[in-house]
Amino acid sequence: MKNAPASEKKNTDILSADAIKSLLPADFSGDLIVLEVTESTNLDAAKIVKTAPHGTTILADAQTAGRGRLGRSFFAPSGGIYMSMILRLNLAFSDAVLITTAASVAVCKAVEAVSSVRPQIKWVNDILVDGKKVCGISCEAVSAGETIDAVILGIGINFSAQEFPKELQDTAGVLFSKPPVSRNVLTAEILKNLLEETKDLASRKFIEDYRMRSAVIGKPIRYLEAGVRHDAEATGIDENGGLVVLENGISKTLVSGEVTLRIK
Repeated sequence: MKNAPASEKKNTDILSADAIKSLLPADFSGDLIVLEVTESTNLDAAKIVKTAPHGTTILADAQTAGRGRLGRSFFAPSGGIYMSMILRLNLAFSDAVLITTAASVAVCKAVEAVSSVRPQIKWVNDILVDGKKVCGISCEAVSAGETIDAVILGIGINFSAQEFPKELQDTAGVLFSKPPVSRNVLTAEILKNLLEETKDLASRKFIEDYRMRSAVIGKPIRYLEAGVRHDAEATGIDENGGLVVLENGISKTLVSGEVTLRIK
């Protein structure tokens, strides 16, 4: 019997809420919602954020209008891992910046736990493999007062082989050329790590793990801030997840927000 043409081959790595939940701790109390395709899991999460329990996660096989940090579009074809997790952490606004830092560590640890791949983190929220972006992370706070009621944490992962648009081919990559595990296994590992790493943000216990995986410390960088381009050297990560740089002999700390960074 002849093999089916590539165009007819079915993806056997199907996202499954039951399969993922079976790999999570028994005390996991969030809801798991898996969609075949959606406009944006972040938008879906926003619709239920007022009532959804801590840990509730929406996953999609594909997104048609995914958005990343600073509202940038995120290429999200079928076969990736696109998720939005609702976290209720009783946070002050001053600690919100730590969430993406902790989430970056959680994703890296999950990948390391199930494979031989050792990702790096490009400040503030990009996960790199072989110098190319394989994962982006965004964070949206939902508030009705002085504290943050909930956070919608969005994560998009280029899981395995896919075709990128021409404008992304030099910068985007895939996590695995040959996946050693299913998407369900990696997703469950990420969810477990996210809940663990964000459990006590004030302790900042994840900062050293973030530093160890930094792709920028010790390297020349170029960053864009308020429309002005700057050349500097990245020298460290501070206790709040800020990037410490040396620019014209003067040390300063960049905070996430309107800063776009490129490794030179």
